[in-house]
Amino acid sequence: MSMRILITGGAGCLGSNLTERYLVAGHSVCVLDNFATGNRGSLPESHEGLTVIEGDVSVGATVDRAFEDFAPTHVIHSAAAYKDPDDWLTDARTNVEGTIHVINAARKAGVKRFVNFHTALGYGRPDTVPIPVDAPARPFTSYGISKQGGEDYLAMSDLNWVSFRLANVTGPRLAIGPIPTFYTRLKADKPCFCSRTIRDFIDMDDFFAITDLALQDDAPVGRYNVSTGTGHTIREIFDIVAAHVGWQGGEVPEVDPGADDVPAVVLDPSATTKAFGWSPRYSFAETISRMLSWYDEHGVVAIFSHLRAPEDDGKAG
Repeated sequence: MSMRILITGGAGCLGSNLTERYLVAGHSVCVLDNFATGNRGSLPESHEGLTVIEGDVSVGATVDRAFEDFAPTHVIHSAAAYKDPDDWLTDARTNVEGTIHVINAARKAGVKRFVNFHTALGYGRPDTVPIPVDAPARPFTSYGISKQGGEDYLAMSDLNWVSFRLANVTGPRLAIGPIPTFYTRLKADKPCFCSRTIRDFIDMDDFFAITDLALQDDAPVGRYNVSTGTGHTIREIFDIVAAHVGWQGGEVPEVDPGADDVPAVVLDPSATTKAFGWSPRYSFAETISRMLSWYDEHGVVAIFSHLRAPEDDGKAG
């Protein structure tokens, strides 16, 4: 059955890939994006099933008009502010107030399903790794705190909702994290460093599979981790990228994580597997290889981060 899907942040990495996917599947899609980190070029130039609204979820009137004009049956809430870790007000207005606006509009519109994307950083510094979905939420950054607040308001609603705490989703148009950073800098023969941190990486196709399931009207309600459950060091990423681009430089320094970073973020997806019957298909090596091949063909458009830049300015990790 055809859906009318409103995707906030639909020009970002996750949103644009989902927009493309659901248009191809024959659904109608409305993208609401302020293009602060999203890219217009990530969306089709013209498609009869696509509506694009330039606007900010923090403006209630804009959100209300989008819902009234498009009349969505389903919502994917992917919009988030994270560019400046010291801009608490923008984070709160987008990630908390904006989420509340979208929730209220969805309730008024009677949407059948509301899918929210949350960050693994909502857990803060975990007691155990992999992190179970029932671990306490202890965020300590503006991005993590505000995203957690948005999810908590969603949980208070009477919507048919699900919220995914996401690992590092890796696929077309990825513009955040070590993979595009290392790729870009090593191709330009610029110096890099590796933080002594561990992360998990999940392929975009595996992310698609769980999102497809989440949009079903009778899908489980609640909070779930979306991840492979396996952790890998940033140095592993660096070595794969360096080999891929043929970089033969010298020693690469490793540094301790900054005050706003977490040493190890690996999510336990077992509850998600049990509830949805879903499990990731792609291995870590396949996921990174597929990402690098995409960069070879399309390049890296821009790089963003929710972390403060190192004081020596530079060099990524």
